[in-house]
Amino acid sequence: MPPPSLELSAQPWCVVAKCGAQARCTLLPSCDPTDRRFSVLLVSARPAPGTARTAPPAPLLRTLRATRRATLAPSSSRGTRSWKRKGNVLSASPLTPTLCTLSSSSQAVGPKDVKLSVAFCGVCHSDLHTVKSEWGPANYPCVPGHEIVGTVTEVGAEVTKFKVGDKAGVGCMVGSCKTHKPAPACGQCKGGCEQSCSNGGSVFTYNAKLSDTVVTYGGYSSDIVCTEEFVLRMPENLPLDAAAPLLCAGITTYSPLVQHGLNAPGKKVGVVGLGGLGCMAVKIASAFGAEVTVISTSPNKEATARELGAKKFLLSTDAEAMKAAVGSLDGILDTVSATHDIDSLLGLIGVRGTLVLLGVPPNLAFSPFSLIFGEKKIAGSLIGGVQITQEMLDFCGKHNIVSEIEKIDIKYINDAYARLLKNDVRGRFVIDMATLSA
Repeated sequence: MPPPSLELSAQPWCVVAKCGAQARCTLLPSCDPTDRRFSVLLVSARPAPGTARTAPPAPLLRTLRATRRATLAPSSSRGTRSWKRKGNVLSASPLTPTLCTLSSSSQAVGPKDVKLSVAFCGVCHSDLHTVKSEWGPANYPCVPGHEIVGTVTEVGAEVTKFKVGDKAGVGCMVGSCKTHKPAPACGQCKGGCEQSCSNGGSVFTYNAKLSDTVVTYGGYSSDIVCTEEFVLRMPENLPLDAAAPLLCAGITTYSPLVQHGLNAPGKKVGVVGLGGLGCMAVKIASAFGAEVTVISTSPNKEATARELGAKKFLLSTDAEAMKAAVGSLDGILDTVSATHDIDSLLGLIGVRGTLVLLGVPPNLAFSPFSLIFGEKKIAGSLIGGVQITQEMLDFCGKHNIVSEIEKIDIKYINDAYARLLKNDVRGRFVIDMATLSA
């Protein structure tokens, strides 16, 4: 199967900024990452026959000539992309994530594989962190997206759980040692904690390097092929667009509520932040019967918090209100990814309560005494395994829980990323993947 080729784009929005990495780019081997004269590269799928090409700015011509010669190795493993013309969106900049398209041959469906036509894909803050290489160097070109929903279009001969036409989804993982290693599965995977695989690590939906030439690509695409064990049944009664964020935001908040015993009627649960994760946390905890308190720096969030099901709202900048709430909560889900006051949050938790970190702030500072007095705990939580993710989807289907979303055109993704940085979104952006071919 010949490797896909990259050519100049006829679409002005198909722009990829240079990654600025200190290593040779896998997309553009001839690119000098230290040369700042060429700040953008226009690369895209082959234009349709008869389409006029837009002339690039003069300073880019030399780099563009190199771009036209660049190629990518074809993917051949589970969890990688089934490429089609204009079927995938790439982001290749840790500073200004922008877009191009890639044309590629389709991946064959193996006997245990399921192929989905992607209808919608949620935009997680992890997508932005990854394309900006904030969590380590990204494997460019990077195709983000791990809140993927759509319709099954093809199944392998040994698939038993899905048939063509089913609603299905792919979340944050597409494999682990039990699907990508010949040896017996590790204890974590056998126990349903594939996200903590101890035998080679989880295979995440995008940016996971399976070999020197094969990297997983996510849901900002037309199709995805995934092994059956990591494909999830979507509740029939939930709209696919609003259900897509359940595959990350949903499980990220559902799992810690269950693991830390906060999923019972009468439990007093705090939620810090009211973005994509926070909104889901309020809805799910409320459905469990918990009394939810939203903790925020913005008084403007109170109406939304109560609309979502919160019984109380606590303005963290109000010293008197914070003092009055000391020790009032059984646990807190902290969804904030910016540096913030941890000690004040620990003060809100009662004896032996838990502060669960779901956001990833750049720095975490607190006094040991905030833990010692009251025997409190700080814990982390990472999504959930396949079994508990399906359990979460079924729970949300039963309680009619979906995400608060803003549906967007794929060409709006850079604006969406800019708004994410400013926390200017209620709930989750969800990409309508039909706009990829529009």
